[in-house]
This record gives sequence, C-alpha cells and structure tokens, in this order.
Amino acid sequence: MNRVIIMGRLTRDPEVRYTQGERSMAIARFTLAVDRRGRKTEGNDQTADFINCVAFGKSGEFTEKYFHQGMRVLISGHIQTGSYTNKDGNKVYTTDVIVDDQEFADSKNASGGNGGYQPDSRPASNSAVSDGFVNIPDGVEDEGLPFN
Repeated sequence: MNRVIIMGRLTRDPEVRYTQGERSMAIARFTLAVDRRGRKTEGNDQTADFINCVAFGKSGEFTEKYFHQGMRVLISGHIQTGSYTNKDGNKVYTTDVIVDDQEFADSKNASGGNGGYQPDSRPASNSAVSDGFVNIPDGVEDEGLPFN
C-alpha cells in the first residue's frame, strides 16, 4: 500500500503551470516543511523534513487559488519516485507526494485570512456565507449536527 498523510507549512507560494492542448490541466508544485516528532536536539540539527508535493487538475487549481507561503495544510496522497539525467550528465533521483486530497489545517483567522474554505466541512461559525450553507451559531454542540 502506498498512502501518505502529512501536515506542514508551505515553504513558498505554489508554482503552477498548465499543460498545453485542448484539455489544459493545472500542475501545482509546492514544498511542505513537516516537523519531526521526538526529542529536541541541541545544535543545528534539522528538525523538519521538506516534502515535495504535486497536485494535478482541479486539486492544482485549488492549490493555486488558496494556498500561500506559511499556511499549514494537511494533504493525503501517494509517493512517486523517478529519475532523470541533468545537464552535467549526473543521474538525479526524485521523490514526490502526488496529492489526492488537501485541506487547511488552521482556521481562517490563524492563517491570516488565506484559508477558510474547507471541502466537506461546515463553514466557520462567524462567517457570512452566501453559498447555501447555514451559519452555525456559537455554543451549538457538534453532537447535535447531522453531518458528524
């Protein structure tokens, strides 16, 4: 089984390109800084891993529109490896996470207003929503909601 779930912060804004042809498709590339769990070490030891991610199609368009540097996001997908020969004739090996699902890991306020839309979830309780969703007032317990 090849399944990955990671949460981290975008190291920079996603780089998005579109394929050529009749059926143009978005390809978004971004890197997540994912903190390592475990004991803190002294010195300059790396405490995060930098994971390259690629989102295609509608996921790529979503990434382009909503993801920005510094945002904390949660993605799931699968690992894909590859290789190529660079201009110096050296073989370079690559490892990417191909994104299947993605969502915001912080609230809209915590991410500086860059997040807020979360697929398959209820809107924030204080937001004014005009897309058919009903605002849920503060103090309503989640147990009473029909979509938990």
